[in-house]
Amino acid sequence: MARTGGRDDVDAYVGARIGLRRSALGLSQTALAQRLGISFQQVQKYETGQNRISASRLYRTAVVLGTSVEAFFPPVEAGAAPGEDGWAALRSITATADGRAVATGFPRIADRDLRKAVARIVRALGGEG
Repeated sequence: MARTGGRDDVDAYVGARIGLRRSALGLSQTALAQRLGISFQQVQKYETGQNRISASRLYRTAVVLGTSVEAFFPPVEAGAAPGEDGWAALRSITATADGRAVATGFPRIADRDLRKAVARIVRALGGEG
């Protein structure tokens, strides 16, 4: 894993995944913070990867968000972590509420052709196609 400014990219990935799960459940950072007994500023720092989350707090976060701790980590079986472009894309999409909504909703589109059409639209609007 690469390190950026003294932090590990996995910290940013874990934080981004926490933010996605929180958003998918319709929770604000304040609501999650209250359930964890911490400040919403601390949740912000976790979600941006600015602060590393401890194992015990990550476990409590998983319980509050109704998921497993493993859900916050990149898949190990893939062999290698995403390249910098993959990390940058994840950070970028989770930086806004709209991006989190897209990232949360996209996998729920059951029709494969419809998912492909949405992806083409996003690429076109983003200037890639």
